[in-house]
Parts: sequence; C-alpha cells; structure tokens
Amino acid sequence: MNWDAIFFDCDGVILDSVDTKTKAFEKIFLPYGEDNKKRGVKYHLQNGGISRFDKFRYFFTKILGRKISNNEIESIGALFTQYALDGVLKAPYIEGAIETIKELHTLNIKTYVVSGTPDDELKIIFNKKNLAKFFNEIHGSPKTKNEIINDIINRNNYHCKRCLFVGDAMTDYNAAVNTGMSFIGIVKKNEISPFPKDTVVHSKISINNILTI
Repeated sequence: MNWDAIFFDCDGVILDSVDTKTKAFEKIFLPYGEDNKKRGVKYHLQNGGISRFDKFRYFFTKILGRKISNNEIESIGALFTQYALDGVLKAPYIEGAIETIKELHTLNIKTYVVSGTPDDELKIIFNKKNLAKFFNEIHGSPKTKNEIINDIINRNNYHCKRCLFVGDAMTDYNAAVNTGMSFIGIVKKNEISPFPKDTVVHSKISINNILTI
C-alpha cells in the first residue's frame, strides 16, 4: 500500500514500556488497599491507550466512591511521572520498531505518534531518546486519539483509506475504525489478542508488514 501517513501508538508499539507504567499505577493505587489496587490495575490494563488522568478519575470516583479535585488529579499525575519516567526512558524498543521507523523516514513516508501519554511528557521522551527527528509530529493527551488523527488528516488533506494506525490496545483499534483508517495490532508472543478475530496482528513491527497490508 502506498500510504499517505502512518500513525503509531507509543507504549507497547515503539517502546516496551507497558510494564513500567503498570508498576507506576500499582504504586499510586497501593496506599488505598490491596483489593482497590488490584481493581485499579485491572482497569488500567483493560483500558490501554487512554489518558492516565482518566484512569485516576475512574479509580477515585468508581472504585473508591469519592470525589477528586482537579488539583488532586494533577498532583497524582506528577507523582506518576516521578515513578514512571525514568523507566520509560530506559525501556527497550519493541522488536523491529526502531528499524522500521528509520526505514519509513528514509522512504519519506509521513509518520506520526498518537499516544495517551501527556503531550509534554511524550515530547520529552522522544527528544531524550533522539526519536523525534524521525516523526512529522508527536501528540499526546489531553486530546483524544480521534481528535488528534482527524486534525492531522484534515490539515494535510490525507485520505483516511490511505492511512494506517499501528497500536496495541482497543483504544488504538477504535481510533482507527472511527477515523476510517487501516489498522495493525501489535500483540506479544504468547499473549491473547484483544482485537476482533479478523484484525491483522503481528508480534513485531517490520517494514514488510506495514507496506504489504
């Protein structure tokens, strides 16, 4: 396929950082009891790709059953960054990711990062890992993935049918479906795919998988 643009999630697609962030959620939730921690982590794992702030809000309002202010959310977010950022910066790449990204850059194929990670933190990560230069744009929350993708497609006059999203969570899959794009799911070996049965999935990223879908 001659793609107009290719969109990548970050955690679990470019960086093998999902476990690092899961451990950070465990630290955030643990002071509220072991059972609540397990429920919070379960929600986090079942809702990959959405903003951590939405997950914090769900934990406090739905699991703990109490209100939480925006200031509390921001404080918890800062603590989460403290727990997770160093581990994310040290995280290895998903197999094939860096090679594929560099080859797409060489081929002058437009690429974008669309993540649930806060926008400013995401840009720090990609700059410190010297990855930003390989992408046309890098975007994170608070905008949703649908909003980010639609904005990029409209500004650049891309055809949605000639755009591809590479993701590892149903949030990514739904963003692709909602914006009319194609989708490739990244699922680690020996893990169960969360995607519908007819979804194209691979355990690693390769230029061949992307160009021949």
